[in-house]
Amino acid sequence: MITVKEAHERIAVSVELLPVEEKSLNSAQGQVLAEDVIADFQLPRFDNAAMDGFAVRWEDVRNASQEHPVVLKITEEIAAGAQPGLPVAEGSCAQIMTGAPMPEGADTVVIFEHTSGFGGQEVEIFKAPEFCANVRYAGEEVRPGEVLVKRGDRLTPAELGVLAAFGRSSVPVYRRPRIAVVTVGDELRSPGERLEGAAIYNSNGFSLGSCAIAAGAELTGQWQVPDDVAAIREALVEALSASDLLVTAGGISTGEYDYMQKLLTGLGIEQEFWKVVQKPGKPFFFGRGKDGKMVFGLPGNPVSALVCFLEYCMPTISAMQSRRYHGKVEAELVEPFPADKKRYRFLFGRIWQKNGRLFCTVGPKIESHMITSLVGANCLIEAPASLQPLSVGNVVTCNLLPWSTLDE
Repeated sequence: MITVKEAHERIAVSVELLPVEEKSLNSAQGQVLAEDVIADFQLPRFDNAAMDGFAVRWEDVRNASQEHPVVLKITEEIAAGAQPGLPVAEGSCAQIMTGAPMPEGADTVVIFEHTSGFGGQEVEIFKAPEFCANVRYAGEEVRPGEVLVKRGDRLTPAELGVLAAFGRSSVPVYRRPRIAVVTVGDELRSPGERLEGAAIYNSNGFSLGSCAIAAGAELTGQWQVPDDVAAIREALVEALSASDLLVTAGGISTGEYDYMQKLLTGLGIEQEFWKVVQKPGKPFFFGRGKDGKMVFGLPGNPVSALVCFLEYCMPTISAMQSRRYHGKVEAELVEPFPADKKRYRFLFGRIWQKNGRLFCTVGPKIESHMITSLVGANCLIEAPASLQPLSVGNVVTCNLLPWSTLDE
């Protein structure tokens, strides 16, 4: 049996980066960038108007007021995408739209609301703006050679918009991790089926599959099989062929029907460890195939399975894409944490921010079989073994759930 720290270390050294592929911006949502993207031109590319109005020489309008408006001759209209044709000379101006290039000679834009409006050959200026007001200057946002998006960044609508603004139609990204989930147990039934006797519904398949998708992975398949050696082996062979990372739930402990460990090693998966000094999730298997495929054998208990996935699989999925896992923060307890005397403890709870500080508390249901403890939780709170409960004010580590937000 190894510690939580040792488990993380053994997993980390086993990770191999996924292949890189070129993807169009339309299909790269959620994938991780495989190399820095560098700006090859400045942004804005040219000085342009930040508001609809009139491009003027500030010297001409500096004394304008409602009582003493300044009258300027309009020499041209400049729309976004058009090029100015005439310089702005003393006593003149150009009608200009947002984003349109500034004409030569103009240094300031008077907004439409502070003028007599569009439509004439002259315009009255009723309010003097600040010098250089409402002008976006070339290169003020981005200089050529600056890094726009970094290797390891996940591509959200924000990053995709920036890449599009610099003309990139495609980018190199790490292929999405392919994850398969196999759940095992004679007692399992799919939601929608009728329950009889001691049967229970299979929640692991749905929660673990959803976690994989939330992590940006591709869920390539889900198998639900009974406690039958031949059926489990067949499912494992299919799942391994369809995945980079295989997650199993159930059959990994020491019971009479726990075949998973033996079957995995029989299929060429080299065991790195089997048990971890933690609660919940002690019977936790990690192994690796000769082809680099990774296997996480999780307990069948739904809370234990989800704890192991969040603690170990989520960082691994990030590492496979050269991405650092950012899910953990530290927060102060507002209620005692019921630590375990011998094992590293994980409990679902809530974390929130107040006056610039982070606070947390465990949920009311703390037993590992209580799957409803997940509802309303936004973090997984953890703490080392302790002979005494952790007290109010102690600082603990919180793993933010990928589908939740930090409370205010």
